[in-house]
Amino acid sequence: MPVYSIDGVIPVVHPSAYVHPSAVLIGDVWVGVECYVGPLASLRGDFGRIVLRDGANIQDTCVMHGFPGMDTVIEKNGHIGHGAILHGCVVSEDAMVGMNAVIMDEAHIAPRSIVGAGALVKAGFSCEPESLIVGAPAKVLRALGEKEIAWKKQGTEEYQRLTRRSLASMTACQPLTEAEPDRPRVDSGSYQPKHQS
Repeated sequence: MPVYSIDGVIPVVHPSAYVHPSAVLIGDVWVGVECYVGPLASLRGDFGRIVLRDGANIQDTCVMHGFPGMDTVIEKNGHIGHGAILHGCVVSEDAMVGMNAVIMDEAHIAPRSIVGAGALVKAGFSCEPESLIVGAPAKVLRALGEKEIAWKKQGTEEYQRLTRRSLASMTACQPLTEAEPDRPRVDSGSYQPKHQS
């Protein structure tokens, strides 16, 4: 994987974490226990510190960065969807950020909250725990229900399982020129998508 030190500061990745070989880690980056860092993610700790606490995931093409002296943090079991941008913010324990959402400086996504896909969370935003946050600019739409919180938890557990699967079996290879007879499928787990308004 492309890992770079800057000013003598080297990224730290726990051995139980999985960081895809195409992800880029620069400088003051901490990746915790059983974290997942997806393909083409960019974690730039060249100004502020970047932290993924235990069990967090950050998916394909996500960006984490911050201004000098700021920490950008995904707390325990935080879940960051494809293409999201986190800049100088905190995503609290068990919270989720939807695909292509942008979370700006000094925003704080409270525990067990969900930020909808494509939301723009302005600098300094805060909310109560278990909030559904949508829109551009983002606002709290309502409190989350127990089923929504359970759905998010199940999705994060699937990414933690993907961490273990990736460490155990993902290898670089050449593509086949045609599919083999009785082609197997990857293990898709039990997680089902939830359509939200």
